Amino acid sequence: MAANLKSLAKDTAIYGLSSIIGRFLNYLLVPLYTIKISAASGGYGIITNVYAYVALLMVILTYGMETTFFRYANKTDENPNKVYTTTLISVGFTSLLFILLVLGFLPTVAGLMGYAQHPDYIGVMAVCVAIDAFTAIPFAYLRYKRRPVKFASLKILNILMLIGLNLVYYILLPSLYAKYPDTIGAIYDPSVGAGYVFYINLFCSAFMIFALYRELFGFKYKFDWSLLKRMLSYSWPILVLGIAGILNQTADKILFRFVYKRPDVDTQLGIYGAASKIAMIMAMITQAFRYAYEPFVFGKSQDKDNRATYAKAMKFFVIFTLFAFLAVMAYMDILKHIIGRDYWEGLKVVPIVMAAEIMMGIYFNLSFWYKLIDKTIWGAYFSGIGCFVLICVNIIFVPYFGYMACAWAGFIGYATAMLFSYFVGQRQYPINYPLKSIFVYIILAGILFAAGQLTPIHNVWLRLIYRTVLLAIFVAYMVRHDIPLREIPVINRCFKK
Repeated sequence: MAANLKSLAKDTAIYGLSSIIGRFLNYLLVPLYTIKISAASGGYGIITNVYAYVALLMVILTYGMETTFFRYANKTDENPNKVYTTTLISVGFTSLLFILLVLGFLPTVAGLMGYAQHPDYIGVMAVCVAIDAFTAIPFAYLRYKRRPVKFASLKILNILMLIGLNLVYYILLPSLYAKYPDTIGAIYDPSVGAGYVFYINLFCSAFMIFALYRELFGFKYKFDWSLLKRMLSYSWPILVLGIAGILNQTADKILFRFVYKRPDVDTQLGIYGAASKIAMIMAMITQAFRYAYEPFVFGKSQDKDNRATYAKAMKFFVIFTLFAFLAVMAYMDILKHIIGRDYWEGLKVVPIVMAAEIMMGIYFNLSFWYKLIDKTIWGAYFSGIGCFVLICVNIIFVPYFGYMACAWAGFIGYATAMLFSYFVGQRQYPINYPLKSIFVYIILAGILFAAGQLTPIHNVWLRLIYRTVLLAIFVAYMVRHDIPLREIPVINRCFKK
């Protein structure tokens, strides 16, 4: 048992590290895009909008088959190789069909999406997302075979290639083109602009097919129609839940171009998308917390009904994310340089989007109860209700308040899902969360945040020092009441005799 937990912790650390490093490296493209693509051009708004569609389509085109593959490959009465190849053929067929449909009706599809002048963007990204959906299955196979090192290496390699090619096409080639237009013009056209983002993505996605050669060839393909029907009956609820979940993250960016009927729609969407990227620091931090803390929770819980452990996990999750929120806001004068100066007017959405991310994390922690009692349909209900609220707020208020309505829509949508999950959960699977202690932290964080934002200090360095002191107050309270220095790794060595 101990060996299995140790192996699980090791694999989780590798997967988690690769995911966090990957997201961080990908994050480095934000300053490049926002500096090289001006807000006024609307190019970054187009990138934001198209990638929102990509995220949604990835969920649809994989239709829960990654999770379903794991479920059926581990059944004792199923042949793992047959399960894998059946899954691969199914997802491969639907991905190919998607490409043919989009390319066959490309002018119509591009027009409906508002890209009649750039149908190539839609065609390229359609092929790209289909390839990514297809390769998601061999990546799942690597996880099934417990090959985390190859999985992580390929994921990071893909992002390094992405960054490298972006540096070439947005920094190196433009400077060379200015000196040698005739020569460099053969491989670079400045008029393509934001389009290179999509072409580079396609190249990197296609490369992954070759990198996964051993997971795609070298064995006999077997397709079992009856097996596929059983798998699809298992996967469709996962698909519904996945669509609701991803719409909570992308609906605002998809709807914006339809409901904000103004000439500067792409400019405004670009500003919102760029500013939201700063708030995504919270997403990376919460993900790191989950990867670090989940193995601890399950490793320590010898019995499956350890409700005290789940309550404690929730409290520390809230403390950790509130600290991250205050840290980001305290050093916004530094962090804002992640994006181009053209996009700084959108920084006012950062605290709202970060607060929404915190509630999404709380909702994730609350999801334990319906997973433990095998009633995951509740997750679909809560995500669906939250998504409906988010979409309604966007449709009603974006025409009047622009991207600020998008930020508040996410906040309200996640708050709705979170509250429904809590109150229903307390009836179905009661957990005694330390609400009083949690609310004290929330109130303290709110007071410190307000003090940092409302106190007029014009000197940047003095402002940073003042906000650092406020952050230290939160840390001092945290150490005094819940996380003594003796329990913090590395620091605790100073207390050992």
